[in-house]
Amino acid sequence: MSKELGITQDDHVRGGSDAVVTLIEYGDFQCPYCARAHAALGELRRQHGDRLRLVYRHLPLSDLHPLAQPLAEAAEAAGAQGKFWEMHDALFENQGMLDEDALPALAGAMGIDAGRWRDAFESGRYRDKVLAQAEAGRAAGASGTPSFFINGERYHGDSDHASLAQAIDEALQQR
Repeated sequence: MSKELGITQDDHVRGGSDAVVTLIEYGDFQCPYCARAHAALGELRRQHGDRLRLVYRHLPLSDLHPLAQPLAEAAEAAGAQGKFWEMHDALFENQGMLDEDALPALAGAMGIDAGRWRDAFESGRYRDKVLAQAEAGRAAGASGTPSFFINGERYHGDSDHASLAQAIDEALQQR
């Protein structure tokens, strides 16, 4: 895996470090194609278990999706309390119903300390982290969302289940 795509302590990772396939996604919580990929990746993760590791990084396309940056920051604020993946899933699963006013209730439903979450979110504490991930993604070749890298290689296929399943199966066969 290239240096810029190496897993860091700041990454959000599902799956073990000994997985055969690592899929890094640069995504946007308001992107409908990312929501479609979210559903597909959930199924593929259940199918492949420990052989597949998922990494999520932010690439908010704010010019297209005005809530993308705030949603990414909301997920990071939840992550500070160990609930990044819960917020990640909730944002994609409720994508069509979200606005900034709904975020505190969503965070509260996860058992997050609402005051701590609100302070982190409203202060913009995670803005720089989100922007840095987006910049790194663009530098690595992520030009839209979702952008995927499978075992360090840029994947240019579709984000539907069949396409992602084929790419992951091919990566598993190469190992």
